[in-house]
Amino acid sequence: MVLIEQVPSKEAKVNSKPTVKDSPSADKTSTAAAASGYASDGYETASDTALNETENGSNRESGNTITAASSSSDGDLKEKMQQPEANQEQLNEKALAQANDAKVEGNTLFKDGLYEEALSKYEFALQVAADIPSSTEIRSICYANRAACFSKLGKHEETIKECTKALELNPTYIKVLVRRAEAHEKLEHYDEAITDMSKILELEPSHYEARRSVMRLKPLAEEKREKMKEEMIGKLKEMGNSILGRFGMSVDNFKAVKDPNTGSYSVSFQK
Repeated sequence: MVLIEQVPSKEAKVNSKPTVKDSPSADKTSTAAAASGYASDGYETASDTALNETENGSNRESGNTITAASSSSDGDLKEKMQQPEANQEQLNEKALAQANDAKVEGNTLFKDGLYEEALSKYEFALQVAADIPSSTEIRSICYANRAACFSKLGKHEETIKECTKALELNPTYIKVLVRRAEAHEKLEHYDEAITDMSKILELEPSHYEARRSVMRLKPLAEEKREKMKEEMIGKLKEMGNSILGRFGMSVDNFKAVKDPNTGSYSVSFQK
């Protein structure tokens, strides 16, 4: 067998060009591109991973900005809400100080015997402190001091009213209970006076004045009840006589006899 070597034609020689070897860097780039599955198109572009990282970073930055803005907004809102509360507290403190000053002035006037003027100062203090939640103490004191003024002026009904207002704010105000009991006694409200003195003994069993007052007032209260009973019977007799008189009779024609066994009464007619 004869081997024939093919000789390239002239046309082939003319069209053939020398092959240019790629640079090492090009080989590395091509290899990296092939390994990553992407073929370079001659432009430098970011990979999807890089784009995702950039986008996520942008989103985080935007989120942080929104969060910071929201936190700032919440802080401003809380500050605005706290400002009125702080202002109201300052106003309350100022009002309490003003009320206390008026009370002190009233005390000075009371010591000087100027009871009407003292009443005005205490009333002003009550008006200033009227709507302040923490003004219970000073208001109860002012009502008690007004009661003392009315007591000095001999206005016992007004004394009782002011004492009652003070006790509504401070039910254990023993000094006011004593003053109200004294006013009740002067108006001959003995049962009411005994009630106040008994309340004092509940709060302070060793209160000597209250114990003495209860012992002294009980006979007076009983005497008054008997007197009131007699007055009522007298009025009933007058009314009965006015009716029976039309028939030529009077209540004296009727006699009531009590049964000692049952405690009931039997009425008999006598001419």
